[in-house]
Amino acid sequence: MKKITDNVDEKMVANNLEPAYLTHPGEVIKDEIESRGISQRKLAKEIGVSYSQLNEVLNGKRPVNTELALLIEAALDIPSAPLLTLQTRYDLLSVKRNKSFLARLNGIRKIAAAF
Repeated sequence: MKKITDNVDEKMVANNLEPAYLTHPGEVIKDEIESRGISQRKLAKEIGVSYSQLNEVLNGKRPVNTELALLIEAALDIPSAPLLTLQTRYDLLSVKRNKSFLARLNGIRKIAAAF
Protein backbone atom coordinates (compact mmCIF):
# COMPACT_ATOMS: atom_id res chain seq x y z
CA MET A 1 0.00 0.00 0.00
CA LYS A 2 1.33 3.43 -0.96
CA LYS A 3 1.70 6.10 1.74
CA ILE A 4 0.44 9.62 1.18
CA THR A 5 3.91 10.92 2.10
CA ASP A 6 5.52 8.97 -0.78
CA ASN A 7 4.50 11.71 -3.22
CA VAL A 8 5.32 14.69 -0.99
CA ASP A 9 8.19 16.96 -1.91
CA GLU A 10 10.35 17.25 1.24
CA LYS A 11 10.80 20.97 0.58
CA MET A 12 7.04 21.46 0.92
CA VAL A 13 6.78 19.96 4.41
CA ALA A 14 6.14 22.79 6.88
CA ASN A 15 9.20 21.99 9.02
CA ASN A 16 11.43 22.10 5.93
CA LEU A 17 10.22 25.39 4.48
CA GLU A 18 12.80 28.09 4.03
CA PRO A 19 11.89 31.78 4.14
CA ALA A 20 12.05 33.74 0.92
CA TYR A 21 13.71 36.61 2.79
CA LEU A 22 16.46 35.99 5.31
CA THR A 23 16.24 37.85 8.61
CA HIS A 24 19.53 38.88 10.14
CA PRO A 25 19.35 39.13 13.94
CA GLY A 26 20.66 42.68 13.66
CA GLU A 27 17.34 43.65 12.08
CA VAL A 28 15.49 42.38 15.14
CA ILE A 29 17.77 44.33 17.48
CA LYS A 30 17.52 47.43 15.30
CA ASP A 31 13.72 47.29 15.31
CA GLU A 32 13.73 46.90 19.08
CA ILE A 33 15.99 49.85 19.81
CA GLU A 34 14.06 52.03 17.37
CA SER A 35 10.77 51.12 19.02
CA ARG A 36 12.27 51.99 22.41
CA GLY A 37 13.70 55.27 21.13
CA ILE A 38 17.30 54.30 21.95
CA SER A 39 20.01 55.58 19.63
CA GLN A 40 22.65 53.24 18.25
CA ARG A 41 25.37 55.44 19.73
CA LYS A 42 23.81 55.31 23.19
CA LEU A 43 23.44 51.53 23.08
CA ALA A 44 26.98 51.06 21.80
CA LYS A 45 28.33 53.20 24.63
CA GLU A 46 26.19 51.39 27.21
CA ILE A 47 27.40 47.93 26.20
CA GLY A 48 30.99 48.98 25.57
CA VAL A 49 31.35 48.36 21.83
CA SER A 50 32.19 50.81 19.08
CA TYR A 51 29.38 52.52 17.25
CA SER A 52 30.67 51.20 13.91
CA GLN A 53 30.68 47.60 15.17
CA LEU A 54 27.11 47.87 16.44
CA ASN A 55 25.96 49.67 13.29
CA GLU A 56 27.43 46.93 11.08
CA VAL A 57 25.57 44.28 13.08
CA LEU A 58 22.30 46.20 12.95
CA ASN A 59 22.65 46.57 9.19
CA GLY A 60 23.45 42.88 8.64
CA LYS A 61 27.06 43.43 7.62
CA ARG A 62 28.53 41.67 10.65
CA PRO A 63 27.27 38.62 12.53
CA VAL A 64 25.94 38.63 16.07
CA ASN A 65 28.48 36.69 18.12
CA THR A 66 27.98 35.16 21.55
CA GLU A 67 29.56 38.06 23.42
CA LEU A 68 27.44 40.68 21.67
CA ALA A 69 24.29 38.59 22.15
CA LEU A 70 24.96 38.47 25.91
CA LEU A 71 25.64 42.23 26.01
CA ILE A 72 22.36 42.89 24.16
CA GLU A 73 20.56 40.57 26.56
CA ALA A 74 21.93 42.48 29.55
CA ALA A 75 21.07 45.90 28.10
CA LEU A 76 17.73 45.21 26.42
CA ASP A 77 16.49 42.04 28.13
CA ILE A 78 16.30 40.25 24.76
CA PRO A 79 17.30 36.61 25.30
CA SER A 80 20.65 35.81 23.70
CA ALA A 81 19.86 32.22 22.66
CA PRO A 82 17.18 33.12 20.07
CA LEU A 83 19.47 35.81 18.63
CA LEU A 84 22.24 33.24 18.21
CA THR A 85 19.82 30.70 16.75
CA LEU A 86 18.62 33.31 14.27
CA GLN A 87 22.23 34.09 13.33
CA THR A 88 23.00 30.41 12.76
CA ARG A 89 19.89 29.97 10.62
CA TYR A 90 20.76 33.11 8.66
CA ASP A 91 24.30 31.83 8.05
CA LEU A 92 23.12 28.36 6.97
CA LEU A 93 20.50 29.66 4.57
CA SER A 94 22.91 32.22 3.13
CA VAL A 95 25.43 29.50 2.34
CA LYS A 96 22.74 27.19 0.94
CA ARG A 97 21.82 29.94 -1.52
CA ASN A 98 25.42 30.46 -2.66
CA LYS A 99 25.58 28.68 -6.05
CA SER A 100 29.37 28.42 -6.20
CA PHE A 101 29.49 26.87 -2.74
CA LEU A 102 26.71 24.43 -3.65
CA ALA A 103 28.66 23.35 -6.73
CA ARG A 104 31.71 22.77 -4.54
CA LEU A 105 29.61 20.78 -2.07
CA ASN A 106 28.15 18.62 -4.82
CA GLY A 107 31.65 17.90 -6.11
CA ILE A 108 32.71 16.74 -2.67
CA ARG A 109 29.62 14.54 -2.38
CA LYS A 110 30.48 12.85 -5.69
CA ILE A 111 34.01 12.14 -4.49
CA ALA A 112 32.75 10.90 -1.12
CA ALA A 113 30.25 8.57 -2.82
CA ALA A 114 33.15 6.89 -4.63
CA PHE A 115 34.87 5.95 -1.33
